[in-house]
Formats: sequence, C-alpha cells, structure tokens
Amino acid sequence: MAGPRHVAIIMDGNGRWAKRRHLPRVAGHRQGMEAVRRTIRAAGEIGLEAVTLYAFSSENWRRPADEISDLMGLLRLYLQREIDELDRNGVRLRLIGDYRRFAPDLVQQLEAACVRTASNSGLTVALALNYGGQDEVVRAARRLAEAAKAGTLDPAAIDIDLFEECLDTAGLPPLDLMIRTSGESRLSNFLLWQAAYAELLFVDTLWPDFDRAALEDALAVFGKRERRFGGR
Repeated sequence: MAGPRHVAIIMDGNGRWAKRRHLPRVAGHRQGMEAVRRTIRAAGEIGLEAVTLYAFSSENWRRPADEISDLMGLLRLYLQREIDELDRNGVRLRLIGDYRRFAPDLVQQLEAACVRTASNSGLTVALALNYGGQDEVVRAARRLAEAAKAGTLDPAAIDIDLFEECLDTAGLPPLDLMIRTSGESRLSNFLLWQAAYAELLFVDTLWPDFDRAALEDALAVFGKRERRFGGR
C-alpha cells in the first residue's frame, strides 16, 4: 500500500511525562514542543504532504488558568523560535479551529506566520487550536444553512464534497492515518468527519518522547494495513 499523504496526531502525555519525573506540568509541555519540532522536521524529510497536530482543544479551556497561560506562552515561543526554519524548509502553516478566541497579539502572530508561509510548497502543518470536531461540523452545517436561507444554495445540491469544502480542513489531502500517543484509545473530538476511513493507531509512547523513529514505526504499521473503504 502506498504511504500516507496526511497524518494527524493527538499529542497526548505531556502531563504524565512530567509527573513520572516529578516535574511541573509545564516541563512536559516544553518537552512536547521539542517533539513537535522533531516530528515536523521528520515528516518533511520523509515526504508527507500534510500533518495536522491537535495543539489545543476546545475542551482545554477547562484546565487551570496557569496551565493555559503556560500553553499560550509556549505557542508564542514556538512561533518566534521556529518560523524562520519552517519557512526556510518550505513548510506551509495552516490553522483549524476557532483560534480567534485567543489573545489578539497571539492571533496576530499566528496569522502572520500563515501569511509568511502561504506560498511554500512543502509540508503543510495544520495546527488545531481551540478545535473541536463536533463544533467544526456544526459550523459547516450553519454555513450551508445560511446560504440556503439566503437563496444562494439549493439544499438539494448539498453533498459530501460540498460539505467538506465548508470544513476547516478544506484543501488538505484526505486523512489517511491518525496517531494518538500515551496509550489512550479515543478520538477526543478530533477530526471526526475526516477520520471516517482513516487508519487509527494508538501507541504507548508519551508525546514528549515521540521522535522520527516513532513516526517511522507508525508509518510502517500503516503500510501493513489493508484499506477497504467499506468495499469488501
């Protein structure tokens, strides 16, 4: 089977990584940022077309305020430290989710990074920020409903292709493989529509320990799977 074009990752286990080492949770998030760097670099070198990373879910707002502040600070730091290398390596950044709920300066920084890399033709990295799969589907349905109400869309014309054009991931390759680290076995409201026929892989590795070898192992498992898409 041909290798995947689009891989999504639920980056789980930062807190447990830190707890096992008797470190504060922010230490796990810092090491998780290093894993993001390694994974993006490896994905580009391997030749993947797109990687979507579950960076901050819509449910993450329930976490303590100081942890949310740490996560926002690390996101700012990541963009500051990595944007030059990402751009130099031809990476194109995209955002999915309702990221505009973040602080205005962070929103501006995120959008500036996307504008700067928009013309790049290498790996596309989609950052899922304040993202929830159910919310994404509802927003797409609302957009279509508003068009139908305005008389610019015939409801009979709504099909799978049109619906997908209204999703945050419009224009990305179909999702082939979803990886979740840390041993948990659930989707946690991530890319629910897109995962309909994706291969799912749950690995025990905690996200801060994820590296090129772990990504290559995941791709090797994908290569052994037989994808039938309901055909037989």
